[in-house]
Amino acid sequence: MTSPHSKLAASVCAPASAFDLLQWQEQALVHEALWRTESSLPKPRRVEVVDDTMPADTAFRHISEGASLLWRGDFQNARQLLLALGRRLDKKSRRKSPASAKSPAAAGFPQAFHLYRQSQAQRARMLASILIELDMQWHCALRRAPDWSLACSEAWGAVPAKAQAQTVLVPLRDLLGVVGAHEWRKKGVEIPALDGGRIHAHYGVFSPVRGEYLDLVARADIPAAALQQAWDIGVGTGVLSALLLKRGVKSVVATDTSERALACAAENLQRLGHASRVELQRTDLFVQGKAGLIVCNPPWLPGKAASLLDQAIYDEDSRMLRGFLQGLAAHLLPGGEGWLILSDLAEHLKLRTRDELLGWIESGGLKVLGREDVRPHHGKVQDREDPLHAARAAEVTSLWRLAAAG
Repeated sequence: MTSPHSKLAASVCAPASAFDLLQWQEQALVHEALWRTESSLPKPRRVEVVDDTMPADTAFRHISEGASLLWRGDFQNARQLLLALGRRLDKKSRRKSPASAKSPAAAGFPQAFHLYRQSQAQRARMLASILIELDMQWHCALRRAPDWSLACSEAWGAVPAKAQAQTVLVPLRDLLGVVGAHEWRKKGVEIPALDGGRIHAHYGVFSPVRGEYLDLVARADIPAAALQQAWDIGVGTGVLSALLLKRGVKSVVATDTSERALACAAENLQRLGHASRVELQRTDLFVQGKAGLIVCNPPWLPGKAASLLDQAIYDEDSRMLRGFLQGLAAHLLPGGEGWLILSDLAEHLKLRTRDELLGWIESGGLKVLGREDVRPHHGKVQDREDPLHAARAAEVTSLWRLAAAG
């Protein structure tokens, strides 16, 4: 018998990326290609064709003036140019005095956070200005270019036929990101709470490299009402569904709005031997019915996502968080619990207050049964040069145990 999980795994593939048509002049002729992007960066307005003869300082100046550089030289030299541009951006950033009014480190929160995001967006735009041309099967014809077509296909799917374009332009930085994601997907991340089982994140699906929240779920008491079934809201890689099953829950209903996430979760749960015990559904937050345990690990910062991975971090207007709290009580069985897994980084950045969070819990007809806390141990906690260090050093991730107030 084929499980619902297996059916989904067979039917969901990497969705098509966003493409647009781009034209430029080269050797007095008009050329045309598809422009691929999944970020908020705009389509290049001015394309200049360059090669190995362009010095890094000249490239930096042209990009600073708004040009995008279509690379026609050696592929490995393009990678070196990207590194050189990054070093120049870092040097420019270090020139800013901590006392400067425009320095994130000199501003209080939330202004420091907004300045930080502004500088990160500027850096992303600059580094996305080196363009690489690929054919319709994602191959690159440049000298010393590796064959990364499989990684591109995994991440971006098939190239759609559009107009007379025969090639695709992509930022080199995006291409390197795709390859990095492909390697992580092959290697996976070992999860100690799953007895060393590995989770393989797909491109655009947040990897559980910050495992402290998994420790919270691994040691929290499972309510008796949840032993038959639990729900995993925002399944992502499927790691929480797998952990709930390991904790003794018999079946899980897992939801997500992202096809990428659902395909990723399906593959991971199949690999871990849980395919028959998890039903994956593409929906926003809740399915119909009730469950004894409903778990949600929403993005922890209110704000607009600028890329696919940003969607795991930024939740515009706290929409997912507020939606979960507003609808939770109506979907809990008697004696059931909702587990909200949430970092308080937004509070330290002064993007949200604890009173706001408690107010949303109360207005959702919920009460707090308890809370388990853990401090994160990722590298940025120790990085005192990070403009957000003061907030990151104080960050706590919590598992809030919630129940219907009535």
